[in-house]
Amino acid sequence: MADIEKLTMFQAIGVALDDAMAADDKVLVLGEDVADKQGGGVMGVTKGLSAKYGDHRVRSTPIAEQAITGAAIGAALAGYKPVAEIMLMNFVTVAMDMLVNHAAKLRFMSGGQTSVPIVVRTVTGSGFSLGGQHSDHLEAWFAHVGGIKVIAPSNPADAYGLMLSAIDEPDPVLFVENLIIGTSGAAAIGPRNVRIPIGKASVPREGTDVTVVAYSRMVVEALSAAATLEKEGISVEVVDLRTVSPWDHETVIASVAKTRRALVVQEAPREFGVGAEVAAEINEVLFRDLRAPVARLGGAKCPVPFSSPLEQAFAPNPARIADVIRALVDKEFR
Repeated sequence: MADIEKLTMFQAIGVALDDAMAADDKVLVLGEDVADKQGGGVMGVTKGLSAKYGDHRVRSTPIAEQAITGAAIGAALAGYKPVAEIMLMNFVTVAMDMLVNHAAKLRFMSGGQTSVPIVVRTVTGSGFSLGGQHSDHLEAWFAHVGGIKVIAPSNPADAYGLMLSAIDEPDPVLFVENLIIGTSGAAAIGPRNVRIPIGKASVPREGTDVTVVAYSRMVVEALSAAATLEKEGISVEVVDLRTVSPWDHETVIASVAKTRRALVVQEAPREFGVGAEVAAEINEVLFRDLRAPVARLGGAKCPVPFSSPLEQAFAPNPARIADVIRALVDKEFR
């Protein structure tokens, strides 16, 4: 089958939804403004789907995140595969009870007799001056919960393949889309209907001196830093987790075993984050082989600023990533 034309990440997700709905009439889409009459979702991801599949399968809802998630859970228990759009990740907090106490636990509390095959799509990320209540990366909260998988792609091709896999999952999936990379960086998707396994990282850039482990937008920033450092003779390997929970221990450990130095980068605040979990695992497995302490880099521990200059200072960027890598290369355990 021919490759899909170049698309942005948001466009790729829309194509994945289209393909999934065409293949299985149990796949539903619901959320605020997702139908065509209301514009096809906040980022236009679902535009055209209600005209193609009908309002009974693509349903616009009131502004009620708990109700959206609860309706998706109910539909899943009745045999459907709902994809619920929560407009922005900060608003997922309104639905945390439904996700944490119901969606994630019903399989366990029913002795495995029920499953909740829902996908919750949500958008977030700094860089658009949307303020502190619209820009947080909260994936660590949900990665901490047993029973939920958390996906955070960094490019259109991964977003397409991972969305198809998420819809196939018998258990809840939180699908985190970054606002900046969602609207930029169009790329070819590859063959249609090809899944990317959940829990499998990729290595978009190989190197020998340092491993950078990242996900979502920070992969893009890490690749930019690596290109700069190559001119200085520093070889950086970049591992894209793609899935935050479960994350790919094997690929990360194999990379760091080779380079013997590691930096973990996230847009969320550095404290208590995904990077802390990855860094701890690297230390536990490879401590005697490391040439330097594992480094972590993340956002500031504060609400995302509205002011553009402050917002630019909030999250890691290629320059800051490159500075940490230079320090790692200069540092040796004594």
